[in-house]
Amino acid sequence: MNAHNPAIVAKGDTLLSIENVSLAFGGVKALSDISFDIRKGEIRAIIGPNGAGKTSMLNVINGFYHPQQGRILFQGRTRAKMRPHEAAAGGIARTFQNVALFRGMSALDNIMAGRTLAMHSNFFWQLLRYGPAMQEEVVHRRRVEEIIDFLEIAAIRKTPVGRLPYGLQKRVELGRALAMEPQLLLLDEPMAGMNLEEKEDMSRFIIDVNHQFGTTIALIEHDMGVVMDLSDRVVVLDYGRKIADGTPTEIMANQKVIDAYLGVAH
Repeated sequence: MNAHNPAIVAKGDTLLSIENVSLAFGGVKALSDISFDIRKGEIRAIIGPNGAGKTSMLNVINGFYHPQQGRILFQGRTRAKMRPHEAAAGGIARTFQNVALFRGMSALDNIMAGRTLAMHSNFFWQLLRYGPAMQEEVVHRRRVEEIIDFLEIAAIRKTPVGRLPYGLQKRVELGRALAMEPQLLLLDEPMAGMNLEEKEDMSRFIIDVNHQFGTTIALIEHDMGVVMDLSDRVVVLDYGRKIADGTPTEIMANQKVIDAYLGVAH
């Protein structure tokens, strides 16, 4: 799925590179000289205590914040300043800590909204739902139905998402992100507030998205068991600085991480 960008990145090669990025709000430094990369096809975790800068880092990656220093390379190209919708058009999708869905709309329509960027017929035809727009909608709806089946939510496809349990709302939000067919999927605490069964379901879907769709995933997650089970590599932030980067096994044995995060959690 390289329709977003002519540059083709092979599995295992660097898809996104963060180079010496610093971000400050007034005199408060949110991120200080951070560098790390995300390789195509991997699940990359970003962890750290509260206030470490994890969500700020995702906001930099998807264009919501613009760093004062450093640069970002995506698919081998230095990325200019861009807004989130431009990042989305370029192949980066995002879910949020707090579910960001259209609560009065059905699960189907919420996921269909993720196809908007892929629709090419003009707004006039989309309003009329006639001619090219109707043909296009059939194709996109077929893709959305595939995602609904994949996420095992066919039974609630017509239900307004505001009436769904939290775990299912998070699954619908994942579906909307998948509908964009992203090169890179950013998941901000995808299991926050979930019970054990919901976490197990979401973990399975994240692995399946990675394996079956080949989607590269970067995730923030506080549940260390989940992080260690899912991730290929982990980068650890603390007070806006990178303190460790490596495999889950290496991270678990890193004394700086134990002192800053794991020691606090356990």
